[in-house]
Amino acid sequence: MDATASGDPAMNGAPGQPPTPGLAGLLLLADSRLPAGGHAHSGGAEEACRVGAISGPEDLARFLRGRLATAGRVAAALAWSACAGAGESTGAAESAWRLLDAEADARIASPAQRLASRTQGRLLVRTAKRIWPSPALATLAREVPDGAHHPIALGVAAQAAGCTPEQAAMAAAYTSVTGAATAAVRLLGLDPVTVHRVLADLPYDSVIAEQHDWSALPAHAAPALDLLAEQHLRTEVRLFVS
Repeated sequence: MDATASGDPAMNGAPGQPPTPGLAGLLLLADSRLPAGGHAHSGGAEEACRVGAISGPEDLARFLRGRLATAGRVAAALAWSACAGAGESTGAAESAWRLLDAEADARIASPAQRLASRTQGRLLVRTAKRIWPSPALATLAREVPDGAHHPIALGVAAQAAGCTPEQAAMAAAYTSVTGAATAAVRLLGLDPVTVHRVLADLPYDSVIAEQHDWSALPAHAAPALDLLAEQHLRTEVRLFVS
């Protein structure tokens, strides 16, 4: 008898409770090993290390808290809205994707960051279409052919994977800082356990607690991240794309 048929709690969750819907999709989307190009981006951490803004775990913790509170908050809201809108009718979705993509574009001041976001979004949609075939993903790819911004692609992919808008927002908030954290480990030789303790202490819930809708999308800016992104683009020797 297999574990699933026997009601093994390790397979089915707590006794008497069904598995959390969308949990598998959430884990896959938040996994840095997902072949969608995320490993090539440092979220500004490479340039921050180069100029000395990040030199150890304390600096990294401050950098990640700031990134989560600004770029992470905006990404979570956009992903929430994209996931919630992915179940709409085809005609409504076509208009919504273009509008939501414009909202994302307006919130990314740096051309370098806009390019990185679209590149990651395009790669994520391409990957997600193979893992979770979905009319919404196909429509998004058609309506935003240059590549939807990454949080929007993440939200639609999350819906295709069976996630809730809240789970999509959590994935966006989490991935907004993990790339930078991993980059710092590689660039500075930091202790991975110490860095993961930093990640564990970040207040993810604070940026996804609110219900995000079209009338209240946040627009928190991070000028330092914008400047780092533009400077990084002009740096000759780079390990990461952004």
